[in-house]
Amino acid sequence: MANGAAVRGGSSGSNGRRARATLRDVAEAAGTSRSTASRALGGHGYVADHIRERVQAAAERLGYVPDVSARTLKGRGSGLVGVLVSDLRNQFYAELAAGVEHTLSAAGYQMVLVDDHSDDERAAAGARAFLAMRADGVLLTPVGRTATENLVGHGVPVAEMDRRSGVRGCDVVSIDNERGARLAVEHLIALGHRDIGIVVDETQWDTGRNRLKGYRAALRDAGLATPRRHVLDLSRSEGVGDQRTQLTAFFDGNSAVTAVFAANNVMAELVWQELKRRGADVPSSCSLVSFDDLAWMKMVEPGVTAVRQPVFDLGGRAAELLLARIGRDDAGRAGSVVLEPELVVRGSTVAPKG
Repeated sequence: MANGAAVRGGSSGSNGRRARATLRDVAEAAGTSRSTASRALGGHGYVADHIRERVQAAAERLGYVPDVSARTLKGRGSGLVGVLVSDLRNQFYAELAAGVEHTLSAAGYQMVLVDDHSDDERAAAGARAFLAMRADGVLLTPVGRTATENLVGHGVPVAEMDRRSGVRGCDVVSIDNERGARLAVEHLIALGHRDIGIVVDETQWDTGRNRLKGYRAALRDAGLATPRRHVLDLSRSEGVGDQRTQLTAFFDGNSAVTAVFAANNVMAELVWQELKRRGADVPSSCSLVSFDDLAWMKMVEPGVTAVRQPVFDLGGRAAELLLARIGRDDAGRAGSVVLEPELVVRGSTVAPKG
């Protein structure tokens, strides 16, 4: 660097790293007092528009980042909301997080996103990190009770999404999973199917458990039996390879099955791949309905009939509940919101042969 050249964001230390810009640096650069700069950047109190713009420009130029701990000590909150989801590779969770971020950003909050990979220990570690950064609240798709219990125990506002841990003191936004499953199976029954299988990979949570319940209820109400061999529960499987092996055995032992209800998008993809591997024509050999409606289901031929969840809205609604809880002086009564799914009929379901 040439002599006399300016260093953005403050002077360099002995190690050559740029010093972190302070509020005082911003105030001096903008030609204001520290209190004015604080009001301009924090959005509280009156500041003339042209001064606010000058302060914000100086902060941007210097690379100023507010001190979260200082904000918290002054009773203004960190402005951060932690979000724990189970698997960002799954489009469901990515869209859920997008719905959360849309609502939080509109309210002036920053989202800190953590993928716990459906692991309770990772979720607990994420919760501890949110406590350390003094997050104003946390939204999560629980994979156990530990994270929620820890957060609620420390007085942090919590809203659960999609699933419920059963921990008291937090809000919950979920889907009517039983109704969604009923819609899927009743559609197959109306087409004339009588031997209908289900593939589910988790029954320990109310999501998979209620989808299985809805499947059985729809068959029972139609006067149809539910043979145990028609239910493939992969909740104890050991990885994708084991799931594929069990799925192959399921179809080998259920030649009479003319339709399958896949209890989520991951199971739908596995069933689709297995039917293609076997050379079975969808839907003439076997109809398929998925719980979850992802982009690939519209792109394949035939398109997959699916139960569509309002995932983006689910995330947004959960964020609204959390923000309301953050804004209350008292803990308030925990709220529960259940959103309705809808059936989207495509080419993967037709009447059975014969």
